[in-house]
Amino acid sequence: MQTIVNTVREAGLSARVCAVIANKADAAGLQWAHNNGIATQVVAHRDYATRDDFDAALAEAVEAHAPQYVLLAGFMRVLTPGFVERFNGRLINIHPSLLPAFPGLHTHQQALATGVQWHGCTVHFVTPVLDHGPIIAQGMVPVLAGDTPDDLAARLLQVEHRIYADVVRWLAEGRVTLDSMQRVLVRGVDSRAFVLTSQGVATSALSERSS
Repeated sequence: MQTIVNTVREAGLSARVCAVIANKADAAGLQWAHNNGIATQVVAHRDYATRDDFDAALAEAVEAHAPQYVLLAGFMRVLTPGFVERFNGRLINIHPSLLPAFPGLHTHQQALATGVQWHGCTVHFVTPVLDHGPIIAQGMVPVLAGDTPDDLAARLLQVEHRIYADVVRWLAEGRVTLDSMQRVLVRGVDSRAFVLTSQGVATSALSERSS
């Protein structure tokens, strides 16, 4: 969330983060957002008898700010189909795997257990199917001998921050569309694949030109 806010501000984009909403009052990002002049709100899921009731309240809280896009960042709840459909085409998530591989939780453990040599993250439009939907960008990191899930998570974090920042920029600049097959198109962008290199995070197109 901090990366998203900082990207909007530092890049001088014609956009703003209008609110940060969490389902837990002790979420660290709430205080940071408040300190940075951003409206905050808690919609506690434990206050509602059903998931549908919670998601209805959450949707009303979101709609009150009239956002063009709703960006999920560390929101660890499965949203109901009703909520997802209400924000169809506007709801974005980042998932710590190269979807469609390893949906759900414990993705780093899953990657190590299956022996993949590359692991990654995916920014995608949210659909009613869990961890599914049109892919906007993906980032990759190598899996090294002796890696633990924490090692993989730490290595991947810098890639997650980079690709979500770039996606935010593309959205703010109106570059992102969906074609008739529900595939993502990003005007003016050659590559939406990112890779961690010894020099930092780069797009695959840059990596190819430098090799």
